[in-house]
Amino acid sequence: MAAMANRYDVVVVGSGFGGSISALRLAQAGKSVAVLERGRRYTPGQFPRDVTRTNELLWRHASREQAQGLYDLRFLSGIGTAVASGVGGGSLVYANIHVRPDAVVFEDPRWPRSYTRAALEPYYDKVASELKLTPMPESINLRKRNVLRAAAQRMGREVFDPPEAVAWTESPGPGRKPCQLCAECEFGCQYGAKQTMDQTYLARAEALGATVWPRMQVSHVEPAPGGGYRVHFQDLATGEKRFVEGARVVLSAGTLGTVEILLRSRDQTRTLPRLSARLGHGYSGNGDFLGSVFNSREDLEPWKGPDVSTVMRFFDAEPSFTMAAPTFNKPVMEVLTGLGQPNIGAPFQGLGAPLWPLLGPALDLAFRKGLLSKPARTSADPARTTNLFGIGRDNANGRMLMKGGKLDIEWDFAGENKALIDRMGKAMQELASQYGGTYAPLVTWQLFKKVITVHSLGGAHLSESPERGVVSTEGEVFNYPGLYVADGSVIPTSIGFHPVMTISAVSERIAEAAARGF
Repeated sequence: MAAMANRYDVVVVGSGFGGSISALRLAQAGKSVAVLERGRRYTPGQFPRDVTRTNELLWRHASREQAQGLYDLRFLSGIGTAVASGVGGGSLVYANIHVRPDAVVFEDPRWPRSYTRAALEPYYDKVASELKLTPMPESINLRKRNVLRAAAQRMGREVFDPPEAVAWTESPGPGRKPCQLCAECEFGCQYGAKQTMDQTYLARAEALGATVWPRMQVSHVEPAPGGGYRVHFQDLATGEKRFVEGARVVLSAGTLGTVEILLRSRDQTRTLPRLSARLGHGYSGNGDFLGSVFNSREDLEPWKGPDVSTVMRFFDAEPSFTMAAPTFNKPVMEVLTGLGQPNIGAPFQGLGAPLWPLLGPALDLAFRKGLLSKPARTSADPARTTNLFGIGRDNANGRMLMKGGKLDIEWDFAGENKALIDRMGKAMQELASQYGGTYAPLVTWQLFKKVITVHSLGGAHLSESPERGVVSTEGEVFNYPGLYVADGSVIPTSIGFHPVMTISAVSERIAEAAARGF
């Protein structure tokens, strides 16, 4: 690869959904594009599987700041978060689910008036076409899908099989295989069956001349002397600190990454001092809430299929949500079952809260010592176990801020979203009884009264004015022409469905505006 140029038409920060979409559309517009990605490039077969090798598994984890693994887990003041690091971003480890939310989601007044389900429809269509989205075929007989459908029918609940970014029956390209039904979607697909962003949008952008620079961690942005913007970054391979300029810059480092870059640029380096006072406000975990069912009356064959095939709807009343039943490969299901299903009595729930910040180092130690790599002896049968995953419309009232040079999130999630949590918990309890099994929420909820989300949203909201958000309806940062944001941080509310389809559609719309702006 040739050396990085000093200046490009466009510098894109991050290579997940927003970044890859931006790179392709701006390359198609004939622009020179550089993509800076903090993580490494993975190809099928290279994803980590040995959990004791935590430097390959975890990103900058508690006991080794320089580790550059696949998963970035953070136990922040108000919430736990999980995101990915790698070329392709979250697409490497998500469950492939693409849902077009109900129109009611966009009726929330926090969404700009020009953003409606109908207005986004052409952009949803673009994403569906690029990623070749299709539900899992009915011809694949999947026991866990059949059991969930039957349980939902008895509960009077609608279920649907969402479109997924998966090549089900035919190879999607050289060196790749169709879905092997191995339930490892969220660990990185070793077969290349997932239509990840590096294999789709980004590959097409690279074919048009865009250049992807892995292992480049961006710290802050400032206006460039000759116009456009200067993006400051550290080369994680050499430790060298450098910068590159772009006539346009698109921040797509994910909700946590983008908001951190903007907060640092406004408040620490003071290179973007006119950023909106709303920066960091309105964080949502998309109502993510996890539980489990043990001792189902039927063998669920949880290790067969994609992680998720079917979604249940609870949009008949407020607070609304959807629910899936993700399962994983056999070794992981055995470990999860071996950990048991503690059900801590109500008087003791939340007592572990002071220990929450220590969970990161404890998890790293447990992985390294092999405590989470072998199943414990248990009477429970992993074949009769499933996880439950609620995705709800939380109040999106978290606050992102910098503390001691690091991003933190303050939010009384439990107190402010009690009705949502109660309704999700009751639905999970009811579903567990339909399975003939026992239910418990994730132990971190019981011990700490904190949730862990894989769907961080908000903090740099789309809006019609800087008094209400950080970026315009076209994704351009207020007071900084030519600086754009395209990722989950611009989403102004929780969604209550898997959010990636909406993040992608909004990013398509922003990329269209950025290309037009040249």
